[in-house]
This record gives sequence, C-alpha cells and structure tokens, in this order.
Amino acid sequence: MKLNKKLLATGVLAASLVAGQAWGAVSAEEAAKLGDSLTPMGAEKAGNGGAIPAWSGGMGEPPANYENDGIYVNPFPDATPEFTIDQSNVAEYADNLSPGQVAMIKQYPDYVLPVYETRRTAVFPQHIMDKTAENATRSELIKEGNGLANYNDATPFPIPQNGLEVIWNHITRYRGGSVQRNIGQVTPTANGAYSVVKFQDELAYRTYLEDYSPDKDPNVLFYFKQAITAPARLAGNVLLVHETLDQVADPRRAWVYNAGQRRVRRAPQVAYDGPGTASDGMRTSDNLDMFNGAPDKYNWELVGKKEMYIPYNSYKLVDRDLSYDQIIKAGHINQDYARYELHRVWHVRATLKEGERHIYAQRDFYIDEDTWQASVVDHYDGRGELWRVAEAHAMQFYDQDLPWYAFETLYDLLSGRYLVLGLTNEEVNPYQFGVKRQSREYTPAALRRAGTR
Repeated sequence: MKLNKKLLATGVLAASLVAGQAWGAVSAEEAAKLGDSLTPMGAEKAGNGGAIPAWSGGMGEPPANYENDGIYVNPFPDATPEFTIDQSNVAEYADNLSPGQVAMIKQYPDYVLPVYETRRTAVFPQHIMDKTAENATRSELIKEGNGLANYNDATPFPIPQNGLEVIWNHITRYRGGSVQRNIGQVTPTANGAYSVVKFQDELAYRTYLEDYSPDKDPNVLFYFKQAITAPARLAGNVLLVHETLDQVADPRRAWVYNAGQRRVRRAPQVAYDGPGTASDGMRTSDNLDMFNGAPDKYNWELVGKKEMYIPYNSYKLVDRDLSYDQIIKAGHINQDYARYELHRVWHVRATLKEGERHIYAQRDFYIDEDTWQASVVDHYDGRGELWRVAEAHAMQFYDQDLPWYAFETLYDLLSGRYLVLGLTNEEVNPYQFGVKRQSREYTPAALRRAGTR
C-alpha cells in the first residue's frame, strides 16, 4: 500500500510549522473541562449517541471470583460478538479501521475482528487523576519537543495541542508505579512453528523507589530491567535501562549482562531501530510498548480524532485455561479469542525527518482517548509500502485501577511472520504490583549479581 505523498508532505509542513511554537500548558479555563465535559484524563466524557457510551467512572470493583492473585478473570464471561468484520464486509467498516487492519483482513481469510459492546472500563488511581489535572496547566515540551518540563508523574498533556503531546502522553502514562511481571515472547515462522522466550521484567518509576529523592537522577523517568529466564541458551542475560525524560540531552542509558561471558557492557543499540531483545529481527527497540524512547527522529502531526475498532477488554486472551498453542497460529494469533470495540482514538502521524535514519519511514499511531495507550500502529518502509501492523490487546487491571496490555502483536505483512510479547497464560506469578525497590538495584554493578544461570 503506497503512502499518500501529498498528505505526507502536508503533514511534514504542519509539523515544521508547529515546531516553531511554544508547546505546553493550557489555561485554567481549559483545564477546568477535566472532570466536567472531559474525563479526569482528558477524554470526551459524552458518548457518540450510538455504540460509544458516556464514560461513567470506569470499571469499579473486581469481579467476585477474582482472587487478588494477578490472574485476571473475565468480568464479561457471557458476552458475545455483536458482529464480525471479515473479508466479506471489510469495505463497509474501512473508515473505522486503520489501513494496516484492512490489509491484515484482506491478506488472511481467517483474520477477523469480533466486535463486542463498547465498555469504557478505563480508570486510574485518584492520585494519578489529580496529578494529571495539575500537569494540564504546568507541563511543557522543551528542546523542540524532545523533553518535558514541570512534569509531575501521571499524564502531562490531558488536553493535547499537537501530535508530540499525544505521544508523550503514551510514553509517560501510568503503568502501576513499580511492577514485576513474568511474560513470554514468540516469533512464529510463516507456518506457525514457534518457541517461547521467557522474561522477568521489572519496571520501577523513579518516584516510586523506596529511596526516592527529588535531586537524585532527576532526568530519569523509570528504571527497566529485563532478565531472560528461558530458553537455557539465553537464560541469565539481563538488560538494564535508565529511561530519561530528555533523551537528546541525556540519552537513554542501557547495559546488558551476558551470562556466558559474565560481563556487563554498555548497550547504545538499545534504542530507535536497534534490534529488540531475542526477537529474531521481528521488532525494533522502539517497538516495545508499541512505541518508546526519544521522539527526535520524526516529525509528528496530529491528524485528528476518529472512531475506530480497536482491541479492548481482552480478558479472553489471558485465560489460564488457554494454552499458547491455542493462541499462536500461522500468520496471526487466533482471532476467535480477540475482542474489538468501537472507541475514539487520536490519530498521530510520524514521518522521518530529512537526514535521519530509521527502518520505518512513517508510523501512524491510533491512541485510545481513555487510556493514552497506543492501540494500533501502522509502519511503512522507506519505499512508502505498508510493512508492519501492531495491535495492543488492552485490558483493565481492575485491582490496580490500571489500563495496560494483555499483550502486544506486531505483524509483518511481507514475510508472513509476527511477534507476540507479553504472554502470561502459562507463566507463574504473571504480575506483582507494588514491588519494593531501591535505586541501587538498577545499577550496572547490580547486573552481574542478577545475571546467573
């Protein structure tokens, strides 16, 4: 699928015009809409008069059969699809899909979108919603949009004025403060054969550390540690990242521990289009979490808002009675277990700046208004061809008041292969929130202690 070159040029021009303006805080009058006509996080509170209902506070209490153990049971066990989008009717619904979603449906006869009742389940902890309201009149983009000032956790720009502000909302969004998770990653061959790489991830925001000090590492947003636990040939290798708010002035700091060599090395390749960990070339470093890292290689255009069928409330995909063999198929996951709903999304287009290098020349982001999570991302190569399609199967972690992902998928339309990251069905203790950590646990010296076979 070719890019619309005229539209592309217009987007670059729009982004360059915005680049000369001051970005950031809105007026107190604008911010007063939060909690009134807008939700506390900045979404339109009202419904659309049709399939999208008004936001009424999000999901309340966990289901009665939830055992508070990080095993998320389906709160909608009796729900059935209202209709299905497939090759026979995709043209009818194309305006509410991304070009990548349409391409997937056309390429695979069994790639279908089961559409369910829309449920606006998203809600955040009260302190996050309060800080988001404070940020609305304070947070600013600095250094041509490549950093934040006057930012205090939570969402910096609940009433965004441009594409970069929307992307920063995704990058900085609340993900539980401090969490450890055990997850699987697969990269099936074109015929569906796969093996599982297992990770133990830790994500700890600096302000949630037990030894937090405002003056210590003030440019760090969070610390991320990823240890491979299987297969045996990779087990013990560990990645450590200090994610910075201004990655141009103070680039991301990354180190890897190689268990075979028992050595710690700096890892500058863990950024941009450097290869993702143990991904068989199926994702870049900045594909993790749909997009992460510095935004400086791209011009960012806020195309607008649209209603779109996106993966949502994806509890079937984390069912403990479901094996990986039941989820993983040739070409794509088993869509029988997926759930799509109609939601409003922000459409942001990123186009590679002149003189910059990246394997993706354009990326179109569709970001859910209620959660600020990227739901779908279409990736184009240097020839302008649609190449990869990412979908994040979202769910509400209802015991934490936390929207996040069941898992992420990234489909390669050219090779017929794909990647799934975040599988938990067969993992022990998949999620542990509120883990207690100190900054000394996220140092290069700590890597060697952590990286043992």
